[in-house]
Order: sequence, then structure tokens, then C-alpha cells
Amino acid sequence: MKTLYFECNMGAAGDMLMSSLFELCEKKELFLTTMNQLFSPEVKLTPLKVSKNGIMGTQMQVLIHGEEEGVYDFPEKKHTKEHHHHHHASYSDILAKIKTLDLPSVVKENAAAIYQLIGDAEAAVHGTTIEQIHFHEVGTLDALVDIVGCSYLIYLIAPEQILCSPIHVGSGFVKCAHGILPVPAPATAQILKGIPSYSGEIVSELCTPTGAAILKHFVHEFCSMPVFDIQAIGYGMGHKEFKTLNCVRAFWGENTPSANKDQVLEISCNLDDMTGEAIGFATELLMEQGALDVYTVPIQMKKNRPGILFVCLCSPKDKDRFTDLIFTHTTTRGMRYQSYERTKLISSSSTVSTPYGDIRIKESVGSNIKHQKPEYDDVKKAAKTHNVSLEDVYREIRNS
Repeated sequence: MKTLYFECNMGAAGDMLMSSLFELCEKKELFLTTMNQLFSPEVKLTPLKVSKNGIMGTQMQVLIHGEEEGVYDFPEKKHTKEHHHHHHASYSDILAKIKTLDLPSVVKENAAAIYQLIGDAEAAVHGTTIEQIHFHEVGTLDALVDIVGCSYLIYLIAPEQILCSPIHVGSGFVKCAHGILPVPAPATAQILKGIPSYSGEIVSELCTPTGAAILKHFVHEFCSMPVFDIQAIGYGMGHKEFKTLNCVRAFWGENTPSANKDQVLEISCNLDDMTGEAIGFATELLMEQGALDVYTVPIQMKKNRPGILFVCLCSPKDKDRFTDLIFTHTTTRGMRYQSYERTKLISSSSTVSTPYGDIRIKESVGSNIKHQKPEYDDVKKAAKTHNVSLEDVYREIRNS
């Protein structure tokens, strides 16, 4: 399995992530040409080869109207001209700009989703709505280039899974548009909820809202580096100077399929005053929101009342989100949490062509085991469309 692993021992900013991905990308000229055409003539994107602590890496230079708009990511930036200080953009302005870009739809969808994370975080910490948020430096062109650039590079590299180390956030205070704030800045801390992160002895802001949002959107799991065959390493250099090498390292390689181990969170509560329809609605809604599974078990409660054990399985990073959803859509006044270690096979999918159309095949591999199973919804649709039995479709799949 093609695996991308980010090492964020010195935090993460949008330009550092983009620089590390650029070093891994085999289509560098396509990326640079496309990005510079997208934002022409306002923006000029240039990869610079720099050396820090004796190590060579890439540092992306983003020139706005011929000037380097900001050498640090939001919320603290350095500006070359005073009139750039008060550039604001609304969430709708940014979405409109992204929609006009001549890029694959999935790239634009990812960029918009990253801004949604930033907007939701800003709205939460300021006690308002995303519609009322006016992005300061995050709304400027250089930050837009970072977010779109990372989305486009990941599209070009096409990893099958993206993993990341716990994130070093730094320590101390940072000066931003709202005054002097603690590190991590409130918006960054909000985005990092549910993600392993830590402080350290370095007194500086190491992880920015943009970097945090990019990682939160793309990373499947935050963990130690897995065992895999490393084929390339990208060094994305930061602008700040420290005794420790200031970079994001991106490792690219082949992860030999084996049983993956991770953690899953169980959220449960007892219900005895909801209708079956209401419980069914809550179950469907949680599944639509990305729960790993939701199920119910009949139980006997106090005073011999029949009740329902309502159980939601989710990723640990989604604990707060599913807690809020369960409180909103059930009558429970409290819930329990239990973490479990989980071992799972590596899943992928492929498509086979049959006389009844294309059928997706789910494949699970690991621990010397290989399972294949046709996607039932595709089989059912093919059987209905062609007025044949399910077995007829399965037979054609086996013969394909």
C-alpha cells in the first residue's frame, strides 16, 4: 500500500507541508506551471533549495505582486508593505475563488473542506458563525496557495493512506490580529481537538491553523511511523531558525499489507424513553456523519423497565463531535466511553466488468489472509436493471 507519512517533530505550517510534498512529487513542472497559471499574475510560486543544520531541503517562496507577502503562516505574519496588513476575506469569498480554479473537482473540494475546518474553528473560539468570520492572513493569496498547493500535490502523488506523527505545537505566546495569545493559538487548539499533540521547550508557534487543518483533513491516522519500505523523503523547510532542524519530513513508501492495529472509541448510553423511529433516526444520522458503526442491544433496566443499549463506535479523534450528536439526537443525560485496541485487515477496492455492468469488489488483505467480496449494492442494481437473479450476477463476476 502506497503510504505517505508526515513527521511533525517541529510542528506544521502550510508552506512547510507543501514544500515536503513538492520534493516527493514526480510531476514538479506540471505542479509549478499549473499553480502559477492559476493565480497569475498576482502570484509567483518558486521552490528554493535551502540548507538548514547542514541538511538540504525545499522552501516554497510565494511572491504576491512581486513581494513576499508573509514568511510565517497565520496568525503571525511579516509583511513588506503596511497596506497588506488589513486584507480580509469572507468564507464565501474564498469558496468563490476556489470554484473558479481550473483544477480537478476533488482538489477544489479538499481545499474548500480545509477552509471549512479553519472557519469552524475561528467561529467557535470567537463565539460566532462561519458566515460572520472574516479571515485575516488566512484569507490572503499566499495562504490560499498553501492550501490549494497541498491539495493538488496530494492529488498528483495519490497515496493510498496518509499517516502522521503526533504534532509538536511549540510553547509561549504569539502575536496576532486579536492581540497576544498562548501557543497553540485558540483556532489551532480547536482544530487539533482529538489529534495527538504536545508542547516542548521551543518557545515559538510551531503549528499553525493552516497546517493543523491540512493535516486534520487528509490524515487517516496519527501514530508512530509504521514499518514500511521508504522510497523517498521530502524535507519541507520552515522560515524560522532554531538549533533543531526546522522542517516537516514527508516519507513515501510501500507499506506491506498486514493486519493494521489502531484504537477505536466506544460511546454508549442506556435509553428507555425513545420510540423505535427516533432511535432509528439517530442511528442513521450517526452513520451518515462517519461513525464506524452504530448498534443497539435490548437490555433490562432498573425497576424492570425494558430499554435499549445505544452504542456508537468511532475514531478517538471524533469523540467530542459524536458526543454532541448523541446528546442532540437522543434523550440520554449521560454516556460512557471505552477505548479498545483494534486489529483490522487492509481494505481496498477494484472494479470488474461484466455483461451486467461494472461491479466494485472489496478486498481485505493481511496476516496471510485475502478476502474478496462484490459490493452488494452494485450486484443488486445490476440484477434489477437486467431482470436477472443475484446468482446470475455473481456467476458473471466469478467468470470475469
